Amino acid sequence: MTVHEPFLDLGDDHADLVSHDTYTSGVPHATFARLRRDEPVSWVDEPNGSGFWAVTKYRDIIDVSRTPDLFTSAEGIRLEEMDADEQAARRTMMEHDAPSHTRLRRLVSRGFTRRRVESYEEQIRDLAADVVDAAVAKGDIDFVTDIAQQLPMKMLGRLLGTPDADGPFLVEQGDALLGNTDPDFTDHVVDQVDTDEFRLIPFRSPSGLRLFDYARQQAALRRTDPTDDIISQLLAETTDGSVLTEHEFNNFFVLLVAAGNDTTRYTMTGGLKALLERPHLIDHLRVADDQQWFDAVEEILRWTSVTMHFRRTATRDVELRGKQIRAGDKVVIYFVSGDYDDEQFADPYRFDITRDPNDHMAFGRGGPHLCLGAWLARMEVRVTLQEFLRRTQTIEQIAPETRLRSNFIAGIKSLPLRIT
Repeated sequence: MTVHEPFLDLGDDHADLVSHDTYTSGVPHATFARLRRDEPVSWVDEPNGSGFWAVTKYRDIIDVSRTPDLFTSAEGIRLEEMDADEQAARRTMMEHDAPSHTRLRRLVSRGFTRRRVESYEEQIRDLAADVVDAAVAKGDIDFVTDIAQQLPMKMLGRLLGTPDADGPFLVEQGDALLGNTDPDFTDHVVDQVDTDEFRLIPFRSPSGLRLFDYARQQAALRRTDPTDDIISQLLAETTDGSVLTEHEFNNFFVLLVAAGNDTTRYTMTGGLKALLERPHLIDHLRVADDQQWFDAVEEILRWTSVTMHFRRTATRDVELRGKQIRAGDKVVIYFVSGDYDDEQFADPYRFDITRDPNDHMAFGRGGPHLCLGAWLARMEVRVTLQEFLRRTQTIEQIAPETRLRSNFIAGIKSLPLRIT
């Protein structure tokens, strides 16, 4: 039997890459395809910014990532431009280059190694089974809020050492941070209301202040009674014998909350959506072995490319693909474009769970900023989808999905289903 790939709407080939509204109808793949073909390093004007260079080819993205001496993270990783005091106040591990990035990363990296994450599998599977059982009992669900949001939230709490009862609060604040351009997640939409009073707070959001308060409370508990969790690791001495300042600790905590739930949630939701459009793959995965599942998850990661870009800033004049980039120019590496580059991925618009090799960019690639939680995210996506497919006989989408309003994070924020 011949199985046909469903139609994929690639969108407008001259879409506005800056507008958050562009992405509510999906990633404008046609625009990225045109740029890769005609102008792989291209200048993009911004209505409220200085403009930036869009880097859209896989190999160029690797090259930029591998040369932090030429393209620094220290002036911000998003399109937003900040004054020096804002940069200093809001800087996290992500906005550092070596050696300070290495110092901060080592504080918590041992909790996210592949071996350590593999030791979590039984715990993750038990959590996933409980989450899926509760959802299946309801029949009609929103996959995002009833399942995809639940497991990363619960696992993040285990790693941080925070009570399960605090999980919904942490997720709500994290959503308001990464979703600071979406009115469904915050009243302080950064391009629609004046957020200047929060300019020194992560994501220009009052949720940052709430998380700061929560972090201070948790730190006080650990100083009285240290435990084996990430918060305690953040309070310990660093490799050079120093300790994080309160400011560094607060920003690190906010980063973990913001990054520890949303991206994994959107990855597993986008993966399930791709499977629902290809029911034969659901039948295949219900009886698949571990290696087939590992391969499937890698394709889900490539296909969804949830973190669409990171920004770098040129430290000096440099040429890339014949374009003269000046010191101080913003340079934006589009992972979501690199993951569909046909020079790296054959037939890139085909969802192929047997794709090999699959050196995708979902976690970044080629530089020091490879996602700290990559192995944990892989396991959470795999185990949640395994338990969901094992416990369901029919899965029907009963209303259109809705997507996050963001030019930074690509995500389905609602996926209504009827399941038996």
